[in-house]
Amino acid sequence: MVIDSHQHFWRYTPAEYDWISADLAVIRRDFLPEHLVAEMAAAGVDAAISVQARQSLAETAWLLELARHCDRLCGVVGWVPLCDPAVEALLERLAVSPALRGVRHVVQGEPDDEYILRPDFNRGIAALRRFDLAYDILIFERHLPATLRFVDRHPQQRFVVDHIAKPRVRDGLLEPWASRLRELARRPHVWCKLSGVVTEADPRAWTVAQLRPYLLTALEAFGPERVLFGSDWPVCLVGCPYGRWLDIVRAALADFTPTEQAAILGGNARRAYALPASC
Repeated sequence: MVIDSHQHFWRYTPAEYDWISADLAVIRRDFLPEHLVAEMAAAGVDAAISVQARQSLAETAWLLELARHCDRLCGVVGWVPLCDPAVEALLERLAVSPALRGVRHVVQGEPDDEYILRPDFNRGIAALRRFDLAYDILIFERHLPATLRFVDRHPQQRFVVDHIAKPRVRDGLLEPWASRLRELARRPHVWCKLSGVVTEADPRAWTVAQLRPYLLTALEAFGPERVLFGSDWPVCLVGCPYGRWLDIVRAALADFTPTEQAAILGGNARRAYALPASC
């Protein structure tokens, strides 16, 4: 079973999605389950996990409702105000839905590069274990030193690094990203998604040869037991069709056994997000 561990939905408005700049004009439209299901069917993907694109409780509730009506959606990574003293009560209400499998905050957008170390934020993270929720880490490469300290504060919490921690692919730089990612991978409670790499390159001029060292570094660091396939659809469409990205990932897995490939393409998402057996 192939599970896309990272995709987004939205009803586009310029005000709510102001991060979609003119360079990303191809995704300035609605992207809804019926659009994704068509892409999945063409690519041979069986299920998906929907990840927040706006930092609002309304969007989290909307994604959970979409999952209730679409059997191809096996989980949601939503947003909650982790710094709010009442976050546990909010989680309790949202976790009534079995589709809620994780939480994410857009740390990469915070002006403080050590936001992830805030005491109130970490109190919110500590509340996730009660609900068996993963936490998705959305950062740039420069945030890796703080992220190492962060994950060490929560050794029992499942963490999933989005987009291989956004290395500087466009500049062709592997270091210090590679060394820091390997250090992060030494923590057995941290997983990593093979997603979002094309948009860290030049979306209009990337090559597979350019992306390959970054994919192989992540695979070598985390191993086949803690790497997940993710499309980052529809953001990936800025530089790469849905099925093409899956083909690139499959090619990067050529030296792994069939069992290991199956884990990366689906099984690891089950474990990282504690997905229900029905998925």
